[in-house]
Amino acid sequence: MMLTILLAALVASVASTCALAQVTIPNDDPLIYYNGRWDETPETWWTGSGFKLHAANLSSLTLNLGPYTSDPVLLGVSVDYGDFAFLNATQGANVIPLAGLEEGKAAAVVRINSPGWEENNMNLDSIELNEGASLLPYEPSKLVFQFIGDSLSAGQFLDGGVDQAWPFLTAEYFKAEHNIMAQPGIALTDIDSYGNVHGMDYQFFMTEDTQSYYDALHNYTTPWDFSRDQPPATHVVILIGANDSGNNLTASTFYDSYTTFLDKIRLIYPTQPFLIFLPWGWPSADAPPAPYYVGIYQEVVQYRKSLGDENIYLVNATGWVEYTDVFPSNLHPTVAGHEKIAGLFESWLEDWGLRPEGEWATPV
Repeated sequence: MMLTILLAALVASVASTCALAQVTIPNDDPLIYYNGRWDETPETWWTGSGFKLHAANLSSLTLNLGPYTSDPVLLGVSVDYGDFAFLNATQGANVIPLAGLEEGKAAAVVRINSPGWEENNMNLDSIELNEGASLLPYEPSKLVFQFIGDSLSAGQFLDGGVDQAWPFLTAEYFKAEHNIMAQPGIALTDIDSYGNVHGMDYQFFMTEDTQSYYDALHNYTTPWDFSRDQPPATHVVILIGANDSGNNLTASTFYDSYTTFLDKIRLIYPTQPFLIFLPWGWPSADAPPAPYYVGIYQEVVQYRKSLGDENIYLVNATGWVEYTDVFPSNLHPTVAGHEKIAGLFESWLEDWGLRPEGEWATPV
């Protein structure tokens, strides 16, 4: 009996020592660099939202996720700017594999996001690091992309979600920060569209994406405080309109929606260049891609220029996507298709005058 008690006490002591050895980082630690949109819980909304850590003496990392976490939530993890690996996480403690971490390295950068195009809520409670590890300041890139779109930008139907989609790949190429406000099925016009109770004209200005409507724990929206986007976006990229067309909205309605939307976001981004995609259309096996709103995107850009706004540009993506670049069942780009789009857009941006950063702002 005495031996059993002593063994139990020893086990408890060892467990207590191990627990004390962990370094616990609360979710409000100012050295956590959050990107995307998080509510006050904090819980992620919109695909690709996540956080970045710059840590000294790192060898292990555990995420403690709270009750608002999707069950499960897909997470993307990158160490020292390497390729993103994916895992499903759940409420409670989740040990995060740190593939590519060099043993004994003085400091490392870990990027974690929620790349799913649905069920993508990560509710961060705290982070546990190994004994001796500590957080260092993370210096964000000077380049920051704000992407706005629908399923064609959100990585719908990809196993790795938005982390395999052209907006994310473009930001990685330029060593830039990014926020991606893209939701499958959403229209620009504020209508009910394929399960989205609002259009981007409303939802972009909210913390939450349209999935909140169906969330029993958080079925409301709150206005987004754009001062939280630090550093502010340097470039605004918009690809939208497929679902306005899918809902048979007239060209004049779409034109009015687009010009009104640009009027509103120009108040938020007064000097940043607006890069407006002329969509590639819907590919076909036996015909050229079917366009939508022919001539309207050009008219939208021209309207802004008529107001004296010279910092708006048309990205003509006609011909960028062929039938071999999409899933035949839904006409959305495959992984290879998104890589092709990213490569073409990167070339467009370089021809336009933008250059990738020489290195990430937080070195490793």
